Amino acid sequence: MGIRKAVITAAGERQRHLPLQTMVDGQGRNRKVLGLLADEVTSAGIEAIAIVVRPGAAELYRDAVDDVSAEITFIEQKEPRGYGHAVLSAADYVKDDSFLLMVSDHVYVSDDPNEETCAHQLVRIAEEEDCVVSSVQSTHEGRLSNFGAVGGTLFDASRDLYEVNSVSEKPTPTEAEQSLMTPGLRHGFYLTFFGMHVLQPSVMSLLEEGARALGPNDQLDLSSALQKLTKRGRYLAQVMKGRRYDLDFRHGLLIGQLAVSLSGQYRDEVLSMITDLLARNVQRDSGNQPVI
Repeated sequence: MGIRKAVITAAGERQRHLPLQTMVDGQGRNRKVLGLLADEVTSAGIEAIAIVVRPGAAELYRDAVDDVSAEITFIEQKEPRGYGHAVLSAADYVKDDSFLLMVSDHVYVSDDPNEETCAHQLVRIAEEEDCVVSSVQSTHEGRLSNFGAVGGTLFDASRDLYEVNSVSEKPTPTEAEQSLMTPGLRHGFYLTFFGMHVLQPSVMSLLEEGARALGPNDQLDLSSALQKLTKRGRYLAQVMKGRRYDLDFRHGLLIGQLAVSLSGQYRDEVLSMITDLLARNVQRDSGNQPVI
């Protein structure tokens, strides 16, 4: 399958401002977070991006992606009924096509020795295997409450691919130990979502099934649909050669900014300034004045 479309969700309450934050990219340019994510998408050869937003919010985001090389479409999530519902809002846009799905409050830094971006790594595997693939990262059980997680068996060690047999949204360590154990991982570690998936139209069908069963105050999540998918077809998870930075965590924007800057061509310059800043803080805390 060829991946030609992407969907970025930006309609959540906590995603309202983060995609519009300004960061300095690896080339020293001021960019909006949403623009950085659009660049990540286009690095995988995708040229059409839908951004799911709150009703009436499209104009807030339009300027953030006015300098990206992609066709941008804004889709309104009519009511706030969960992450899965935001994804389902793009059903008419993706139609019968597979698509890359990303969240708008993360930034990504690749550690691939060939400098392949995280999105490119994922799209390449999905096209090779012709199935749904989620990017994942090994995470300690103490942080499971922040992420969706999967359990499975090793599919291809050379490509760090696992076949998924269970999915859970923000499990407790006890729940994870019961249903998400994955052979080969260190004790106390599990595979958690990286904020990036390649999905097929079958997932939209599963989300539609879930939406029809929602009660008046229920939320539709993506993990439930992915759990159903494990019983209906091949579903893989790829351990990403890279790092995700959730900007919504405490100091998340700061740490994400540092990670992006240190991944670029001015790494040594940034390191030098950080070292100088740390030295000055140590001198201040010790009561010594810096030498001028």
